[in-house]
Amino acid sequence: MVIHNLLTAMNAKIMGSGKETLVLAHGYGVDQSIWDKELPLLADHYQVVVFDWCFSGAVKDPGLYDAAKYSTYDAFADDLICLLEEMKLKSSVFVGHSMSGMIGCIASIKRPDLFHKLILVGTTPRCTNSEDYEGGFELSGVEEIFSSIKSNYEQWTSSFAALVVDPSDPESVEKLAKSLKRMRPEVAFTLAKTVFLIDYRDMLEKVTTPCCIIQTKNDIVVPNSVPKYMQNKIKGETKVEIIDTEGHFPQLTAHHKFVEVIDASLADK
Repeated sequence: MVIHNLLTAMNAKIMGSGKETLVLAHGYGVDQSIWDKELPLLADHYQVVVFDWCFSGAVKDPGLYDAAKYSTYDAFADDLICLLEEMKLKSSVFVGHSMSGMIGCIASIKRPDLFHKLILVGTTPRCTNSEDYEGGFELSGVEEIFSSIKSNYEQWTSSFAALVVDPSDPESVEKLAKSLKRMRPEVAFTLAKTVFLIDYRDMLEKVTTPCCIIQTKNDIVVPNSVPKYMQNKIKGETKVEIIDTEGHFPQLTAHHKFVEVIDASLADK
């Protein structure tokens, strides 16, 4: 299905003003509200774009997400490219959280003219471990996640949120759990299979856009070895910034520091 108006379909909004345009892309199970704490701070200095991916519970048309089409990140990258073209944006700064980081990498390979910096937050090219790579999950653990999503999605959303967000911030844990509950269980299941089983390690050496990788000091989803691995593989100049917070969602648990890192990265020409 060809979507002729992605701007509307993906709830895209643009706010703020500034010479730089930041495109904020959320990850699995959430929507653009994940950036609510950052938006007022960023919009003071930048033009900021937010949107919802087709799998998000915030998207009105359930027909936008097709499991077969979106079984790889390439289709998401194509949607991102079309969205930026529709908004007539070029040479943007792309801020991608989790799966969106790799989507941004793929889009930058296809259309490098659309991006002049990638800010990759809690991003990994592969979630599962292998003999020569620490992804963070054994295949058996991933299969357990799939089983939990399928058998009791409601319960899984609460337990997963408590696992991946700093437990000392219960408000953020609850925000993530509520957002996960808005996603349809069948979408959550098929998309989880895509996210946890992809392997895009071979794409990293094709990324020539400068990157800033943001990682928390302890992320159960992405081990601290992954940012270093990515830094060594990506061809574009790449820096790694560690934020002093726990979990996979620094934009929820350390938003001031998160914005500081973005500001510093963009000031570092």
